[in-house]
Amino acid sequence: MTLYFEDNTASDNELDLEGLYRKVALRTLEYIGCSYDCEISLTIVDDEEIRRLNREYRGIDRVTDVLSFPLQEYEVPGDLKDFDTGDFDRFNSETGELMLGDIVICFNRIFSQAEEFGHSPEREAAFLIAHSMLHLLGFDHEEKEDEKLMFSKQEEILTSLGILR
Repeated sequence: MTLYFEDNTASDNELDLEGLYRKVALRTLEYIGCSYDCEISLTIVDDEEIRRLNREYRGIDRVTDVLSFPLQEYEVPGDLKDFDTGDFDRFNSETGELMLGDIVICFNRIFSQAEEFGHSPEREAAFLIAHSMLHLLGFDHEEKEDEKLMFSKQEEILTSLGILR
């Protein structure tokens, strides 16, 4: 399993984002039943950078909390059973790992949203990681029914890790 982590902020805090990322990403993959070693990246950025990325990739010129850039398409969200390990569009030819995609989280939004929602920054960061991991696995929340399914999965993942509101 290759989990890339990069913090592009000049922040000095006690929140172990890299450790939290590893814990939540691995638990999400276990929860989904992923049997492949995966390659995923998480980058922590400031307000200016997430706004630039949001504008560039989504056409929305404002700060957001998290962006997900999935590399795979799914007929059924989270269904990896028909992936062919010989397919180099899906699997890294050097490592054999399934390339899931990239997550970008806005550092400041972790803290402002934690305060807004009345829980810890650790809980907010874990929520954003689980949320993005599910996006990388094909889940979305465009329709009300899909949103309900995705948010229930997020809560089950976080609860299983003891990361509660």
